[in-house]
Order: sequence, then C-alpha cells, then structure tokens
Amino acid sequence: MSERLLSFTEITFGYDRKKTPVLAGLDVSLAAGHTTAILGPNGAGKTTLLHLALGWLKPWQGDIRLAGKPIGAYPRRELGCWMALVPQGEHIPFEYSVLEYVLLGRAPHLPPLAMPAEKDYAAAFDALEMAGIAALADHSLLALSGGERQLVLAARALAQQPRLLLLDEPTAHLDLRNKSRLIGVIRDLKAQGVTILMTSHEPEVVLAVADDVLLIEQGRLLACGALDQALTAENLSRIYGLPVRVLPLDGRKQVVWV
Repeated sequence: MSERLLSFTEITFGYDRKKTPVLAGLDVSLAAGHTTAILGPNGAGKTTLLHLALGWLKPWQGDIRLAGKPIGAYPRRELGCWMALVPQGEHIPFEYSVLEYVLLGRAPHLPPLAMPAEKDYAAAFDALEMAGIAALADHSLLALSGGERQLVLAARALAQQPRLLLLDEPTAHLDLRNKSRLIGVIRDLKAQGVTILMTSHEPEVVLAVADDVLLIEQGRLLACGALDQALTAENLSRIYGLPVRVLPLDGRKQVVWV
C-alpha cells in the first residue's frame, strides 16, 4: 500500500462565511509517487483545493497534512522545497529573460539574500531542457506566446525540484505538440518518484497520465479512486451535466460527449 503523502480531512472552506462554502466536508488523501487528477466543472473548487494544499488559504474547518505534519507547521521556505505550483497563468511585472524567471524557482533552496550558484543554474537549465524550451533561455518572457509562457511556468516549478508538484490546468493553453511534451514531462516526473496533483478539464489528458482521480461536484467529493474505477461515463455525465461516453480506442480509453 502506498504511503499517503498529502491528506485533507473533513475540509470545509469558502471565501465568504455568509455564502455556501466552496468545499464542504472533503476527505481525501494522495498516495506518494502517484499522479492524481481533479476533475469538475468551473467553480467546483479545484483551484481552491490546490491553494489550500499550498497553505495560501486556511480551511474553515478540517486538517491538512503533508507527510503527516500539519501544513501550517512548515516554515514557508521548507514548504517551498517540498512543493511547487504551475498556475494557469501569472502576471509578469518585469521583463525577465526566460532563464532569470526559471531561476526564481531556486529561491526556497537559497539562504536569504544569496545569489544563485552554479548548482542553481544547472537545475534551471535542466528544467528548461525538460520542458523543451532551452532555446528560449535568453528570450524576454514578455515576447513569448501564451503556450510558451505556460512551459516557462512549468520549467520554473521543475527548477524548484519539488517532491510534490501541483498543476492547475497545465495543458489549457498548449497546442497538440506542446501538450504531448508536457504529458511526457509528467510521466518522467512520476518515474522519478515525484507526487503530482493536477486539475484538468481534459479527460484525455487525465487518461494519459493519472493513476487516481478526484471528481468534485458543487464542492463535494462525488468519486475518488483509481482511474478505471472513478473515471466512468456515469460520473463524468453527472459532474458535467451532459451525456458522456468512455470508449476503447486502439487499446486505450477515449472520452466523448454526445
């Protein structure tokens, strides 16, 4: 049985206590070394769950633990060495080069006010290579396309060398070639033992990388478990509110909506 790396116990959270909570009574844990995908319609609480995992938000009630220790007990720098986030997008206020921006991922590993050392540059270049954008290292971040920027965000997180990687709609802005590249990166990280928690609106991406699936409906957990058990036509049809079929295609499953 796999070690449980990250656990959410009876989590309830909202942004306004006068309104219905975004998440209610959520109780789930992530297996170490697994890729877990969160699926649900817009507003279901998927991104909120990632921000709770990072400690950016505090639940109204419930307990969140990383490696058996409460999230709030970790110093920010230590938590930054444990986990990294690839957001859906990010406002870039300065004209960083791609390499300069990816080096920001090394911050949790540096003493206060220290400059990146040779090992930090090596980690940044490795991350750029892994993301397939090493040729963009000297380019201005502001001159890149949306898809290229998304890969830079991924490279910054990879440079952080986390044991737990959080991905928020990581393939949303990517063309088919770069989507395939990022799927390959996720698979490589899993082979290295990295635990991954990702949100997605793309069942085909989930089918390509996930071991486990969480399906969230109106802030509550509809289904949780191994990919084949949880990602069913019935469950998908319910959370998205339209007929969905899961069909075999060339030895793999394909999700289609009617």
